[in-house]
Amino acid sequence: MNWEPDRLDDQTLLTEGDPSGMLRAVAASAAQVRTAHRTAREADLSPLRADGRPRSIVVAGMGGSGIAGDVLNAVCGHGAPLPIMTVRSYRLPGWVGATDLVIAVSCSGRTEETLAVAAEAVRRGCRLLVLGAPDSPLQAIARQAGAPFVPVSTGGQPRAAVWALSIPLIVAAAELGLLQVDEEVFEGTAKRLEDIAHRCRPASESFINPGKTLAMELAETVPMIWGSSPLAAVAAYRWACQLNENGKYPAVWGEIPEVNHNQVVAFDGPLATRDIFADDGGRSLRLFVLRDVEEHPQVARRREVSVRMAEDRGVPVTQLAAEGLHPLERLAALIELGDYASTYLALGYGIDPTPVSAITELKARISH
Repeated sequence: MNWEPDRLDDQTLLTEGDPSGMLRAVAASAAQVRTAHRTAREADLSPLRADGRPRSIVVAGMGGSGIAGDVLNAVCGHGAPLPIMTVRSYRLPGWVGATDLVIAVSCSGRTEETLAVAAEAVRRGCRLLVLGAPDSPLQAIARQAGAPFVPVSTGGQPRAAVWALSIPLIVAAAELGLLQVDEEVFEGTAKRLEDIAHRCRPASESFINPGKTLAMELAETVPMIWGSSPLAAVAAYRWACQLNENGKYPAVWGEIPEVNHNQVVAFDGPLATRDIFADDGGRSLRLFVLRDVEEHPQVARRREVSVRMAEDRGVPVTQLAAEGLHPLERLAALIELGDYASTYLALGYGIDPTPVSAITELKARISH
């Protein structure tokens, strides 16, 4: 498949190439924040507060559901008074027990790994909170355990429901007193997402559309995506996952300073230079740096030096700064840009961004 940037400004091709409406789903992020906030407030989460603060929070989820745990950890931040971790597997760590809160998240309510972890949490006597589709096997586990349940009702792919799955966790954390987040924060985040959706709308031309511009910078490269804080690193991970699923495209992600101990060496490798005389243009490395205001001073220094080193070696660099004051708003802004970029990248290659045929095939093969 060839990259054809002209596709991005052809409204007919954009519509025909996106029959399941991934662009519409990304544009609905603001509405998702508002709806999920209301749904979480309407659910009875008081048992979480009644039992006091847990020793830890363990979020169980896979793919687009699993990142909700990363979002929660990033928004609670370095000052969180307890550990927050995400389990992306079939089993809980051995140390998890009755004093810990397990949050099982599955958009469909049928994810086999998450069902296994939720059932194990019940057997161990853990505190439990469940997010998933109504009338699903996961809700049945919550009902049997007498655990709070937050319904998630979204159409389409779970990866397009990141805020429907993440916002209730933040409401739950606020219920436990782990962070301060009021109505204004959720509304400010929704407005930020609306602003980005307006700037990235399909009718906005490539030269002023940040989503399309990023797609053109990503195309024909091997993207290396670095976050300059734990929060920005969650966005970098999300970018890589969305490039994989929407764009069917490889990506490398990491966090400064860790990437300075391994990935930086790729600047001296075979993909670090492009042969400008090659007929097909070749594929080469490109560095994307997602920046956050809460950078450690040494991380800021490492970021500056890393960018200079890349540019000295002819590796092109794109830097993006998180927009907004509250961590939720900043993270949402970075994630939204990546969601648009990955979708436009797929459409520029003539790929339908919604289907994930390889995942479907893999599930079918292991079920036999």
